[in-house]
Amino acid sequence: MKGIDVLGLFNNRSIHNFIFLSAIQISNILITLISMPLLISAIGVDQFGLVSLSFSVMVIANIFVSFGFNLSGPRAVALNQQNPKRLSFLLSHILGGKVLLASVATGVLLVLIFGFGFFTEYQTILALSVLLLYSEATLPLWFFQGLEKMRLISIANVVSKVLYLMGIFLFIKDPSHAKWANFILGACGLSINLLVLAYVRKRLGIVLIGPRILRIFRSLKSNVHYFLSNLTSYLTFNGGLVILSFFEQSHTLGMYSLAEKIVMVIRLFPSILTQSVYPNASKLYQADKSTFLRFMRKVYFSGLAISFFFSVATYLAAPLIIQLLATSRLEDSIYYLRLLSLIPFLACLNIGNVLIFLVTNQQKQLFKVSAFMCVFMMVSASLLTYRFGAVGICVALLSTELLHFLGFSWMVARKNPDLWRGFYLAA
Repeated sequence: MKGIDVLGLFNNRSIHNFIFLSAIQISNILITLISMPLLISAIGVDQFGLVSLSFSVMVIANIFVSFGFNLSGPRAVALNQQNPKRLSFLLSHILGGKVLLASVATGVLLVLIFGFGFFTEYQTILALSVLLLYSEATLPLWFFQGLEKMRLISIANVVSKVLYLMGIFLFIKDPSHAKWANFILGACGLSINLLVLAYVRKRLGIVLIGPRILRIFRSLKSNVHYFLSNLTSYLTFNGGLVILSFFEQSHTLGMYSLAEKIVMVIRLFPSILTQSVYPNASKLYQADKSTFLRFMRKVYFSGLAISFFFSVATYLAAPLIIQLLATSRLEDSIYYLRLLSLIPFLACLNIGNVLIFLVTNQQKQLFKVSAFMCVFMMVSASLLTYRFGAVGICVALLSTELLHFLGFSWMVARKNPDLWRGFYLAA
């Protein structure tokens, strides 16, 4: 198909998406680093731990609230960028579905808290944290990602986080105020999201219509495998610390946790890159397969080069990184960080496979591989950690990343042989 400039697409829309998605992640990390000492000094370590635990519960609940729309939504919007009526339909029904799921999750949590007495130590904190579910439900990141207009949503994210810091500074003064920490974060996010949606309605001509319940349920049903893929992926790459806690003492957990957090931040790179090019890739796949494959190869090899640099730099700078973050030279953390430093590069190996599954909307295959990897990680991590401690969990994570790539490659070759040959075997 003539008239499509692959280089121009990658340099403009995809690069802009990458920059603004990166800005969102970086601002989130910076706000976390700034808010931690503020909260600890105001409410103490014990209450801070309960606030963090409540936040972790909300993170897991938000996987349910998002229900895979972060994967299906951008593709649907990208394919209908010039159709305001269809965009209005998509925005209304996806938002309606997510708000419905947030309400269900809120109801379940409140019943567990006040009906069955769960979460005894932090019931009030957790109950007030449910506003984070509605903040997630109304976040239109997927919509702007599909439109390939990320500037506004990235600015809105920064504004909401700055308001959160101001809220901590103004209202969190002593341990009795710990219950309001997550509530303030959720309130700031929800308020800014509603303003962004008002802007969408006024400036972009997107009308929010009353969603139909049956259509919402059909959308949820069609997204089940994306939701399960997100859940199993989260467990695969965030379950290591939990498994390690069954076999090691708090000292080792702290040493490993520091290294893991650093690597998982760097591992965001392949995820951000995939999300950035996903809308363009979806359109190119529909327009012309050969152009799509050329675009994919350019993205893939660029990602591999950058991730390899990150991995090597992390390995070489491990002592300095640990020294800066821990204010002391923790030899065990340095060792774990060096073992895990290859993870960003191994994760980038799978970018092409994941994008092929996403643009072809093969949810079931995506879930099958993700579920198998989750089981493999849990079993191998348990066995290796029992035998080798924290080193075992590092080996399990590295093995999972490599098998992740091999498993996805096999599935792509089996289900999409033409795309697999065009992508991997092209001269």
